[in-house]
Amino acid sequence: MPKYLFQASYTVQGEEGVRSKGGTDRRDAVANTMQSAGGELECLYFEFGDRDAFAIVDLPDDEAAAAVSLIENAAGGATVKTTVLLTPEQVDEAANRAVSYRPPGL
Repeated sequence: MPKYLFQASYTVQGEEGVRSKGGTDRRDAVANTMQSAGGELECLYFEFGDRDAFAIVDLPDDEAAAAVSLIENAAGGATVKTTVLLTPEQVDEAANRAVSYRPPGL
């Protein structure tokens, strides 16, 4: 199953929710969301810096990841950025594919 990185920046409403219910409640909520989309939460960590939390998840496909991202962003508790993750083997396969490309200006 493809892996995705979800990075969340909480709104004031989201921060208040985490403060009142705790980190484990948020982890469980994220796990339930991923299960509802046919996937599984691998890990969730809170962080300092530009983002407040990130999760690595397995989801069936890009459409499932987009559906999760859309509902999370629409809910108003966080702004979520979603990134497709590739294994080293997938990068090897990509590096070995023939692609025709002309740089700009040439």
